[in-house]
Amino acid sequence: MNIAIFCPNWIGDVVMATPAIASIRRRYPQAFLVGLMKPYVQGVIDGSPWFDQIIYCNGTEKGQGLLPVAWQLRKIGIDVAVLFPNSFRSALTAWLGGASRIVGYARGGRSWLLTDRLEPLRGRRGEFVPSPIIDAYNRLAEHIGCDRPGCRMSLFTTPEDEQAADDIWRRHRLVSAYPIVAFNPGAAYGAAKHWPVEYFAELAQRLVDRRHAAILVLCGPTEREMAASIVELAQRSTVTSLAQEAVSLGLLKACVRRCDLLVTTDSGPRHFAAAFDRPVVSLFGPTHIAWTETYFPKAVHLQKAVACGPCQLRVCPLDHRCMKLLTPAEVYEAAAAMLARHAGATASQRSWSWLPFRWDRRTG
Repeated sequence: MNIAIFCPNWIGDVVMATPAIASIRRRYPQAFLVGLMKPYVQGVIDGSPWFDQIIYCNGTEKGQGLLPVAWQLRKIGIDVAVLFPNSFRSALTAWLGGASRIVGYARGGRSWLLTDRLEPLRGRRGEFVPSPIIDAYNRLAEHIGCDRPGCRMSLFTTPEDEQAADDIWRRHRLVSAYPIVAFNPGAAYGAAKHWPVEYFAELAQRLVDRRHAAILVLCGPTEREMAASIVELAQRSTVTSLAQEAVSLGLLKACVRRCDLLVTTDSGPRHFAAAFDRPVVSLFGPTHIAWTETYFPKAVHLQKAVACGPCQLRVCPLDHRCMKLLTPAEVYEAAAAMLARHAGATASQRSWSWLPFRWDRRTG
């Protein structure tokens, strides 16, 4: 059997799809699994044992367009195509690629292209109801005969990723530091998800002064200035960043895996922490928590209740109150509590115990 899995287009969504992808691999161990994805998300699944072949799609390079990708699928002979994206393009690609079965959600005017149509969760007036994406992905896997995948996300690192992280730990003097708290201030979705850099800097000061923490500020290639600003404003010798490093998704995974806590905006690396069983404090502003709920027991969600939110906008047209009202003092209290609850469960000590509690809190 040849199975084509169309992966999600966002980094965090790919992580949330891993329980379903892993369950398909377990259910069909002899199948030939083809992963179709945008080039920039491959770093998320690097090191994983799931796919036999990767095909890039929707990219700008030659051979990544709709027709060339469909032609590759025809040459393979796809028996089942599982569509994690809700896009019309993914369904059309599978259809033109000759897939015998095309499994996906009936959205975006693509129902006629699907052989197996799943209905998304809707309200009384037909509107989409915010609900965990991880549950929707798992339904796709169950529809093709998989056991319930569960919600335990999983990621892997490569030896190259680990070597790069080793080098950073040495140069930034993190080898013997404890606790190590990673900050992830960026968000590809848009500036509306950002927490002010001066707030991150104040949080760093509190964690260093009161918890004797070392802070590593993560960043992507377009977030270097933000990371450097946090370090400059914090004015603490144990606050450092990846602003001058050759960053990659693989390096970010390896860094998150080694930290004792991640404080992050609602962005992709937030799910790296859960996949590596690292405690995480997530700062929400314009987005519904329900969409990206993963039931991870070592997670705290902080969000201010404001009249204009959650708006789902990428850029705030007002005063960004949903994020500005979330104070460094409040985030510090949540971070300190998480460090206390999970003391000793560091990546270096390899204590992967699963604590039986869940603390989700909305402030305000």
